[in-house]
Parts: sequence; structure tokens; C-alpha cells
Amino acid sequence: MTAQLSRTAGTIVIAEDEWLNGLYSEEMSSISDYMRCMSKFREVMGPHVVSLLNMGISVVLDFQANTIASRVWMRGILDQTQAAHKLHVLDVPDEVCIARLHARNAQGDHPFAATEAQFRQISKHFVAPSSAEGFNIVVHQVDTKL
Repeated sequence: MTAQLSRTAGTIVIAEDEWLNGLYSEEMSSISDYMRCMSKFREVMGPHVVSLLNMGISVVLDFQANTIASRVWMRGILDQTQAAHKLHVLDVPDEVCIARLHARNAQGDHPFAATEAQFRQISKHFVAPSSAEGFNIVVHQVDTKL
């Protein structure tokens, strides 16, 4: 989805995993490490994204938005702009996500190799977005093949 969205002229992609790996790879060995580093990163990145949006640049945030707290952060960015937005939600069964996770780990080209246990621990916190959060939600029924 990110690759497709990034093809639009005047659009940049900010991929959380790439930035976290570049800035904090030595500091992240657990989910709590990720949470700490992600919070620091978002403190700096939020105002930057606001500036980009206010300059008329389209921004694709390739960030996790599986919790209300993450989406509150994103909504806070939008509230400082007049930018139009869409929150793309990928509707994928856990079994497919796990199979894709194993395939991604085997390829070795992603900065992080999460385990199935970590996936399950993180996915316990998933809360589907609702219209009450103030987003224009676009749900994608994703092909369940690897």
C-alpha cells in the first residue's frame, strides 16, 4: 500500500521502521525499548510532518496505528494543518500476518525481525479505528496470499 501511495507526485513516505532502525537500532531489543524509542522519535517527527503538510507536500506515514494512542498522535498532527487525509486500514487475518512475518524475516531485508510471540503480544492491543476518532477511514480487504 505504501509503495502505491508514494507514486503520487509531491508525495514523500516516512517509514517509522527505517527511521527507528537508523536512529535507535542498538537501543531496541524489546517491545518496551520500541515504545520508548518510538515515543522519542514521534516527538521530533510530529512537528516536521506538520511543516511538510502545511507546505502542501503530501506525506505517507508508514507507521503503526493499531492503537487509539497512536491515532491520537496522528490526529494531533492533522489538527495543526488544513491537509486532507485518509487512514488506510489493512484488514488481514492474523494467520496471514504471521505467515508474512515469517517470510519477511526469512528474506532478511527488513530492519526488524519480530517473532510470532512478539506479534501476538502487540496484536493484543489492536483497536480498530472508528469514525469517532475523526479520520477518513479507508478499509482494504487485503489479498490473503503471501
